[in-house]
Amino acid sequence: MIRLAWRRSASRDSLAPLFPAAFLRADGALQNSRGRGNCFRPILHPPSERSPLLRRPQPACCLSMASGGMSPLPPPKHTNRLAQERSPYLLQHAHNPVDWYPWGQDAFDKAKNEDKPIFLSVGYSTCHWCHVMERESFEDEDIGKILSDNFVCIKVDREERPDVDKVYMTFVQATSGSGGWPMSVWLTPDLRPFIGGTYFPPTDHARRPGLKTVLNRIIEQWQNNRPALESNGEKILEALKKGTAVAANPGDDPPPAPAVASRCFQQLAHSYEEEYGGFRDAPKFPTPGRDSVRVGLLVPMDRSSYDSLFSPPPPPPPPPPTVNLMFLMSYWSVHRSTSEGVEALQMALHTLRMMALGGIHDHVAQVSGEQMFADVAKDILLYVSRDLSDKSGGFYSAEDADSVPASGGPEKREGAFCVWTASEVREHLPDAVEGAARAATRADVFMHHYGVKEQGNVALEQDPHGELQGQNVLIVRYSVELTAARFGISVERAAELLASARTHMAKVRRSRPRPHLDTKMLASWSGLMLSAYARVGAVLGDQALLQRAVQAGDFLQEHLWDAERQTMLRSCYRGDEMEVQQISTPISGFLDDYAFVICGALDLYEATLRPRWLQWAEELQRRQDALFWDEQGGGYFCSDPGDRAVLLRLKEDQDGAEPSANSVSASNLLRLSHYCGRGAWLQRARQLLAAFSDRLTKVPIALPEMVQALVSEHHTLQQVLMHIDADANADADGFLRRRLPALSSMTQRGGVATAYVCRDSACSLPVTDPQELRRLLLDGAAETRAD
Repeated sequence: MIRLAWRRSASRDSLAPLFPAAFLRADGALQNSRGRGNCFRPILHPPSERSPLLRRPQPACCLSMASGGMSPLPPPKHTNRLAQERSPYLLQHAHNPVDWYPWGQDAFDKAKNEDKPIFLSVGYSTCHWCHVMERESFEDEDIGKILSDNFVCIKVDREERPDVDKVYMTFVQATSGSGGWPMSVWLTPDLRPFIGGTYFPPTDHARRPGLKTVLNRIIEQWQNNRPALESNGEKILEALKKGTAVAANPGDDPPPAPAVASRCFQQLAHSYEEEYGGFRDAPKFPTPGRDSVRVGLLVPMDRSSYDSLFSPPPPPPPPPPTVNLMFLMSYWSVHRSTSEGVEALQMALHTLRMMALGGIHDHVAQVSGEQMFADVAKDILLYVSRDLSDKSGGFYSAEDADSVPASGGPEKREGAFCVWTASEVREHLPDAVEGAARAATRADVFMHHYGVKEQGNVALEQDPHGELQGQNVLIVRYSVELTAARFGISVERAAELLASARTHMAKVRRSRPRPHLDTKMLASWSGLMLSAYARVGAVLGDQALLQRAVQAGDFLQEHLWDAERQTMLRSCYRGDEMEVQQISTPISGFLDDYAFVICGALDLYEATLRPRWLQWAEELQRRQDALFWDEQGGGYFCSDPGDRAVLLRLKEDQDGAEPSANSVSASNLLRLSHYCGRGAWLQRARQLLAAFSDRLTKVPIALPEMVQALVSEHHTLQQVLMHIDADANADADGFLRRRLPALSSMTQRGGVATAYVCRDSACSLPVTDPQELRRLLLDGAAETRAD
């Protein structure tokens, strides 16, 4: 059977103080000004939200508690139409005294028929500040009445509808200079935004207006100054369309890859933080969606302000580490003999080490600590398999950072499930360490190694609400060797003590109330996890991980691919009986759903060499091209350009916590063009890269994943074709032979495994000696570095 694989050839101004004056002039008209929102933490104790589970519609009158007992739940005072939804985020708001609608035609029709503005609130179920705003404002009877009487209120789960989120977040960021969740935007009945911000406290505080004040001023302006609001909204929308355009002219070439890659490296090196790794002061970690506490509100602007909305564009902050690290390792593979290449590898490895040693890594669930990178990778996948996996093979969206403390009570606290007090550690690890140079317990060793302090190890500036006072986040402070030396024991004994302590503390933690789990399953995120399992399983030769990858691929095909309609679906949900459910009108997939699943299918093909995954990737790519490709300017739109409810035809031009779908699509097209022998897909990849030429040339740090694709296109991909078993299933070969007729001339020699190394449509002579194959591959890598 032919096995075909490939390898790469190698702001300071705060808008809040301006609010009362800038939002309204003395005569009641809206003031012309512009400001930038600033991230802040309210000084006044914003209360922690109650557990979302306590607000979710319950089929029974009782709720099982962590202790095993049953506690009666009073019937909800209010129930709105979100109770009929499946999104955990929407269900969290099903008992607000707000007449919420989900995003859809019913809400749009109501706004037009009643001639009311729309209040759009966007968030997600594990967003801390979304919970805070709900408890403070959306559960408030007075605010609920103002909203329901004067607005059509729409609640959106940003993970279900990234198209809606992207459009209005673009508006908020462009007009206030910042963004985040919860996002609050006011729209005209035809969905044009005219005012937007993020989190609002319920009442005025210092010079910051509360949500009540904002709502009453908008109501007044809607009644008395509506033409100006609508006109300004239209002007802003036109400015956004102009400012977000990404396109290439016919015949344009991609920018020069070596120069772009070098500039991207230099920009990353400039932002690199040497002591702790990462690429900015904070945050240093990758997250699929960070909630923000920002007060930002658009005020109408004069003509010059509209024209300057996007000129010049501000330099983007460095993306979170994931895409940066992948770029740096690719950069090293091409420049490994240079000082820059060595520096790139050092930055990547040091950042990975610091992430693994820090509080973001769950140390008490870690299996071992010897082969660090492999163990941490497997540890992450173990967590996902254990806590975020559905029996169908899908992946749940997230666990909340907040949870009810072990001491009980309805109030959730940030990090409660994961943090420890020194007294808890001493209580659970009291046994003495035999043979230590001085009297010590297992708790002493554990506390020293992980930086546990009697007063807690969370700095005050990192805990503005006081939720973590006296608590400790486990962070590796010393190597096992130094910890062993500190207590006068052998390294082996220290490692054994730490491993047993972690196991015991993990068991203790399992008795704590678990954080809220968002059981929504997304195609895009499942595609990313599929890639992770396939790649790690292949590199480590771990059959269990590869089997989990196959299970994920089967799940995607069965539950999120409508083969009859040739449509990827965005999401599905866990039902009350643990079955996979779908909403009455499924949400069609967006660009990232197709791109990430295609990438996952390609990775699964390379890991298992089962052609059905390559065949499915080809099928999905054809459908992606039909739905999202921009025939005029090149590149892919994020959502269906024919959807009239989505006002901006966006092409995301920045790799964030997730790589942008266009970045991933560029690599997908290159890989598929080689696997399937389709020159049209190679040309399409070049058109895509040309469309983003301006961004790649000026700020490649915004698109490190796309820079990798650009480098791959420049050097071309190297293919390895192997004949392993001449008697293997001919049907499996059929797909590849139909796509690549030249394979028929590449036969097995002498009854042994035979390899051919191909590049630029030219292949080596057949190779049967492993060392000769190694030499050919190294020569190819060297040629790439020379280029």
